[in-house]
Amino acid sequence: MFAVIKAKGYQYVVSKGEVITIPADLGEPNSEVQFDQVLMIKDNGNTIVGKPYVKNATVKGVIKEHGKLPKVIVYKFKRRLKYRRKKGHRQDFSAVQITEIIKP
Repeated sequence: MFAVIKAKGYQYVVSKGEVITIPADLGEPNSEVQFDQVLMIKDNGNTIVGKPYVKNATVKGVIKEHGKLPKVIVYKFKRRLKYRRKKGHRQDFSAVQITEIIKP
């Protein structure tokens, strides 16, 4: 059984026991989080597709840890103009372990 969920603008294919990395701070570690925007559920050949979301379907998970993703370097350059800009960014993330997929 797996589901496709939408969280913080990204779509994830999840199954029970899987750990996903979401680029956002969702809450405190060891707290429960619930995803209501379920796009699709597939279970033993039965497929439920939402329009756009599956009604009364939720995916529950537990936040395992927080941290920062690797640094992304942004470098702007214009030749012959002595224009150079260098900027770095590290995105926060939450690692979530999926505990339960509830279908309608």
